[in-house]
Amino acid sequence: MAIRYQFENRIFTLDTAHTSYQMKADDYGFLLHLYYGARVYGNMDYLLTCYDRGFSGNPSDAGNDRTYSMDALPQEYPVMGVGDFRNNALIIRNVDGSDCCDLRYVGHETKKGKYGLPGLPAVYADCGEAETLEVYLEDRISGVRVTLLYGVLEEADIITRSAVIENRGKDCVTVEKAASACLDFLTGSFDMLSFYGRHTMERNLQRQEIRHGAYAIGSRRGASSHQYNPAVIVADRHTTEESGRCYGLLFVYSGNFLCEAEKDQYDQTRVLMGLQDDLFHYPLEPGEKLAIPETVLSFSDQGFGTLSTRFHRCIGGHICRGRYRNAPRPVLLNSWETAYFSFDGSTILKLAKSAADLGIDMIVMDDGWFGKREDDNSGLGDWQVNEKKLGCTLHELTEKVNRLGVKFGIWIEPEMVSEDSELYRAHPDWILQIPGREPVRCRNQLVLDFSRAEVRDHIFGQICGILDQGKIEYVKWDMNRSIVDVYSMETCQGKVTYDYMLGVYDFLERLLQRYPDILIEGCSGGGGRFDAGMLYYTPQIWCSDNTDALDRLRIQYGTSFFYPACAAASHVSAAPNHQTGRSVSLHTRGVVAMAGAFGYELDPEKLSEEEKETVREQVWQYKSWEMLMLRGRYYRLSDPFSESFAAWAFVSEEKDRALLSVVMLEMHGNMPVSYVKLRGLDPESVYRDVKNGGRYYGADLMEAGLPMPMELKEYPAYQMELMREA
Repeated sequence: MAIRYQFENRIFTLDTAHTSYQMKADDYGFLLHLYYGARVYGNMDYLLTCYDRGFSGNPSDAGNDRTYSMDALPQEYPVMGVGDFRNNALIIRNVDGSDCCDLRYVGHETKKGKYGLPGLPAVYADCGEAETLEVYLEDRISGVRVTLLYGVLEEADIITRSAVIENRGKDCVTVEKAASACLDFLTGSFDMLSFYGRHTMERNLQRQEIRHGAYAIGSRRGASSHQYNPAVIVADRHTTEESGRCYGLLFVYSGNFLCEAEKDQYDQTRVLMGLQDDLFHYPLEPGEKLAIPETVLSFSDQGFGTLSTRFHRCIGGHICRGRYRNAPRPVLLNSWETAYFSFDGSTILKLAKSAADLGIDMIVMDDGWFGKREDDNSGLGDWQVNEKKLGCTLHELTEKVNRLGVKFGIWIEPEMVSEDSELYRAHPDWILQIPGREPVRCRNQLVLDFSRAEVRDHIFGQICGILDQGKIEYVKWDMNRSIVDVYSMETCQGKVTYDYMLGVYDFLERLLQRYPDILIEGCSGGGGRFDAGMLYYTPQIWCSDNTDALDRLRIQYGTSFFYPACAAASHVSAAPNHQTGRSVSLHTRGVVAMAGAFGYELDPEKLSEEEKETVREQVWQYKSWEMLMLRGRYYRLSDPFSESFAAWAFVSEEKDRALLSVVMLEMHGNMPVSYVKLRGLDPESVYRDVKNGGRYYGADLMEAGLPMPMELKEYPAYQMELMREA
């Protein structure tokens, strides 16, 4: 069994294939964290120590025992108001205005299968793959009950955590702060790896020491954001790709979040992941409940590479859903960087003919096909086809495209409305806006109040009216501004950001239920909502609005620490690049884009015949490798922020096939040779280079590596397919 409970000492043990997680309900009813890490076999409560600590208070239950203090003990779900002055997982404001909640253990239950969260995305698993532990904690004064949820996916080495807060008392209480996971470490010196960025340069890796004091990342933008990703790694100081201990925390949520790390006065470390407490004051009337989005945990004592593999498999097999979860995706040609808003129906048909000629599966009609939408200042919310612009109906256009043997996709931005739109003129009360104040503008668009069912229903009806007009097999769902004016005409103000996100999830779920075969790609100005919550509904997300190959190498590197390659949509765009002005060869652009869900973002009519032949070869090559990329193990072989080359590889589970990709980042006079060392091969097997017939032992490639050619050109790229000989 993955979950064990020892009645005599009230110790819970959660075991996966390689890890153990242990906690204890002590004699006073406090739920103490004992251990999380590599597999252990005994009771870890011997690690607890109690001393008389100055200025660290003692619960009244302890009587005259000054050695027992919540200010020093490791906890599963620390709360404000019991003498713990560190960062808390939960703050409850009572009807009398006090901030206090004294949670004590009152029971537990184990179940087969993985728990779910109503209205929220979460890891799923069959009954034979997972077990659930529910631990019940209560505050006897207020009547607040917290159910701590633990999902254990034993073979996957995954433990999930969530909390459901319920008001069982007589008075309203307000949840001022709520996390779903807390990790308390009694010992250790740790670094935190987080992923910061900005629009068009997301998820840059940052590694820094967790020092005394508190460090926090998060978002108040209404989305998980370009600036910080809701995923962090806590690692021993000397952990590398291949060795050392590290813990991953991945928040399955697409809205405001908060992650805090703190080293306390006794050199203990606490890490919390949960909802952002700014703009959050969630009232619970008697009988009401609040579910906190879940955090996915995993531990590795074999470095970051193994940790990443566990998250990749969890996302691919237990978060992404639907037809395209583990299936090949269509290779796309998107109209955006081809024509922006300046297109008509003939433009789309030309793209479709080019796509058919090049072997591309699908064309996507991006922004500008609806309402009065000739630029980004008008039209959002008016989801009616501009037939005058297209020169035909949408049904006719899709039929013409399909007759060419090409699939058809479309762009939408359902959460937004332009001030210059029929919808806004009819329903100005449907936006998020603070009464008596002018709204903060961004792209001259405002945010619809998706916390309100009537608003969602209206937009849903319009979008379905579009999707029913033709054979549309792909939808790109965009969100192109942050939420500033957090106020709803109908929703309690402290609930707006949370209820808004639940409204988005509700819309997406309804869309998936009605159109199960449509591939939805998430987007928020590129990677502004690249998170596990969106991947529950959209199996791929536009990785970044920046399509520059060199920048994408770094963006995709940071993304890979948690998210599988197939989740990151990556396209070959024009040169010079539209975001950076940099020119990189078509071959190199293709190599970089093949590290994700592959496609194109350019005008094929501007390509030479030689370049068109290169595109045909890229499409064919990608399709021949796609299942290896979907199901194989991904290896980071270099750090493109600090090394002279970017290298990565996909290796099949059977270790019989591998694809190595390398891009040279620097060129200097008389420079040293770069050697790339592979990983994940069978050391005693011989591998053949499919292209040139070269033969190498796996051990040789992993221990000594391959020398890269010295070419006198900028940013050359190389791909090598290796097959194991029988």
